[in-house]
Amino acid sequence: MTSDQLKERTKAFALAVIRLIDAVPPCLTARVISNQLVRSATSIGANYRAACRAQSRAEFAAKLSIVVEETDETPYWLELIRDLGLVKREQLSALMKEASELLAIAVASRKTAKSSGRAKNDPSRAIVNRQSSIINFSDKGQSWAH
Repeated sequence: MTSDQLKERTKAFALAVIRLIDAVPPCLTARVISNQLVRSATSIGANYRAACRAQSRAEFAAKLSIVVEETDETPYWLELIRDLGLVKREQLSALMKEASELLAIAVASRKTAKSSGRAKNDPSRAIVNRQSSIINFSDKGQSWAH
């Protein structure tokens, strides 16, 4: 899946959650839970877009951590809506499945981003320039005298 496809998928998920919220009856409890659900569900796509604009792999991984957190939080609010009987269970099953799939994608992406970053900065992968005794530890040109 490309980043553009994932951006569209997270946006479609947010829109589906927003549409679900329109079916929730208007009461104080439902409003509070609905607000939390909308915040977490829309935050997934917004933070993924921010991750795609990251300036470094470390920043990308950090922003993906926010995506993971928000994607993990969203099913909680969906479960509360379900358990309170605010909407029919059938209305939630597709959203719960999509939230689970988006979480798996975000976790795998973050894991890849973190492991790739570590591999580049791993001192055991350092290359020594024997003429200048400089060791490069990453692709960012950070060098330390040996």
